[in-house]
Amino acid sequence: MNLLEALRYLVALQQHRHFGRAAQACHITQPALSNAIRALETHFKVAIVRRSRQYEGLTPEGALVLAHAHRLLHEAEALHQALASRADAPQGRLQLGAVPSAMPVAARFAARLQALHPGLLPVLRSLSSAGIDAGLDNLSLDLALGYSARPEVQSRKLAVWPQYGERYFLVQHTGGAAALAFGPSLAWADAAALSLVLLTPDMHNRQLVDAAFSAAGRRPEPAIETDSVLALLVSLQRPGLAAVLPGALVDTALHTPGLLARPLCSPEVSTPMAFLSHGAAPPTLALQSALALLQGTDWPSEVRAHSGTLDATGV
Repeated sequence: MNLLEALRYLVALQQHRHFGRAAQACHITQPALSNAIRALETHFKVAIVRRSRQYEGLTPEGALVLAHAHRLLHEAEALHQALASRADAPQGRLQLGAVPSAMPVAARFAARLQALHPGLLPVLRSLSSAGIDAGLDNLSLDLALGYSARPEVQSRKLAVWPQYGERYFLVQHTGGAAALAFGPSLAWADAAALSLVLLTPDMHNRQLVDAAFSAAGRRPEPAIETDSVLALLVSLQRPGLAAVLPGALVDTALHTPGLLARPLCSPEVSTPMAFLSHGAAPPTLALQSALALLQGTDWPSEVRAHSGTLDATGV
């Protein structure tokens, strides 16, 4: 049994929570993945997976094996990068996470990093804030872009690199063929009267939006709820619906015809967004390269142009 490969399959199984999808992600057959997990159980002499007709999660012993698996795979990747890289040409994977509202900024960062270091493979995943916390804790993530003012971030010993303040716009379909236009500011209280498409209440962005409406003395009843930022954007193709979007998402719709974006005010809301990494674990060469980029002179201007109040639009 190849222990590292078997541990990698276990991590994939927990991530996808389905034997077939985990096997597909690992580019192996489902029987091969199942056999590798059983080999792990034989090796450690414990049951790792709770089984019935489908995957039901890990046993307590399995959760312990998984925690060590993340650390072992992290160290193996760090060793691979150290052996395969030259000082001017890092090689390897960067595990990068981002909350959904920050994915456009994280994607820009990943693209810039890969262009600067072609030997690096950024692996970008959209995760909840809780998923980011867990990924940084267990070292399955090297770096993450998320909400830095949350108590969960403050209580952890994380390294924090502030990036921008997330600002919010009311976006609605007004018809016409012209690209997205920016209009005058709109009070949160007035936005509450519209037919809104909002993220589901379990998402941190929705909690921030609800807090802003509450501060304005309103509690809107959404017309549609979704856990997908793509669904938010697609829903705006229908006249009569509106959505509260952060600047980074508005930036992705600049060339979409028939949309009007209005900055939301009263109250003014700016939510700190930052890159986060484990505060104690030695950084891999890939992470060192990423940190050098985000602390350089070029990246901050790109962030300002494509997030927050969207400086590039003159808003």
